[in-house]
Amino acid sequence: MKAAILAPVAWRTPPRHYGPWEQVASNIAEGLINHGVDVTLFATGDSVTEGKLQSVCAQGYEEDRTQDAKVLECLHISNLMEQAGDFDIIHNNFDFLPLSYTGLINTPVITTIHGFSSPRIIPVYKKYNSRGHYVSISNADRSTELDYIATVYNGLNTEDFKFTEHPQDYLLYFGRIHHDKGPLEAIEVSKKAKKRLIIAGIIQDENYFKERVEPQLNDQIQYIGPAGPDKRNELLGNALALLHPINFAEPFGMSVAEAMLCGTPVIAFNKGSMPELIRHGKTGFLVNTVDEVVDVIGQLGAINRKDCRDWASSQFSKEKMAGDYFKLYQQILGL
Repeated sequence: MKAAILAPVAWRTPPRHYGPWEQVASNIAEGLINHGVDVTLFATGDSVTEGKLQSVCAQGYEEDRTQDAKVLECLHISNLMEQAGDFDIIHNNFDFLPLSYTGLINTPVITTIHGFSSPRIIPVYKKYNSRGHYVSISNADRSTELDYIATVYNGLNTEDFKFTEHPQDYLLYFGRIHHDKGPLEAIEVSKKAKKRLIIAGIIQDENYFKERVEPQLNDQIQYIGPAGPDKRNELLGNALALLHPINFAEPFGMSVAEAMLCGTPVIAFNKGSMPELIRHGKTGFLVNTVDEVVDVIGQLGAINRKDCRDWASSQFSKEKMAGDYFKLYQQILGL
């Protein structure tokens, strides 16, 4: 079976720091190679894969800002679609734009919908409903207007995450600095609970950071910038808990799975996919307000950190995800 995996071209695949879609595309590609699939990854030129690599750019447009994002995306997608006949199946991890080619090619296309940036993009998915094969990354993140063949949870390379049994006494916020992700709420928790807070992640909203977050930083509340794989294990594993007080219905939440793989429980606002990722009272807590977060911090001692690791390993591994997709490929191709 010859498969083309289409990754985004904002960041390298896999990413150096931030880039959840690129990370998932990488894990799919490498996982499928272990199933004997002949994989070609379409990504940036500096991407890393055990399969074949095709690229139209040396670096992603977020890492080389001299490039025009839309131009790069058009060149990237068309590069794959003009070679569509060379593959048995195409796996689209690049949102809705590649769907506009699917009526012009014969190769089946499976699309992982990594979330909806806006309801306004749904008409494109609807147009190709009858010929597309759509996969959601959580049951919560589904549109009633679309047909899906499965839900496949994002999978991580579990060996990359070190289990830590005895944490230090700090809370962690690990994610984009943006209102959606709730850094201000995490700061409020830190103040009310009188606990040290470490904030790590890229600044996605510069004004939000400058006006709302930065003025509150001090010895107790620290921002340390983005954290790549080298710092991630230490930060996640040593945390008392990951705070995930999101202000939107998050489709998945990679940091939630990553924290649990390190043995760290997650306290999240009960929105979006969180009830599917977190076992309340077993691997973390699902709450609705800042005050409820503060209350359950006192219950963290009842969480067995090994249960967090075991649960995340069983549900969110690269091997499970790749196996689920391999079965879907076989189903689509009638094998």
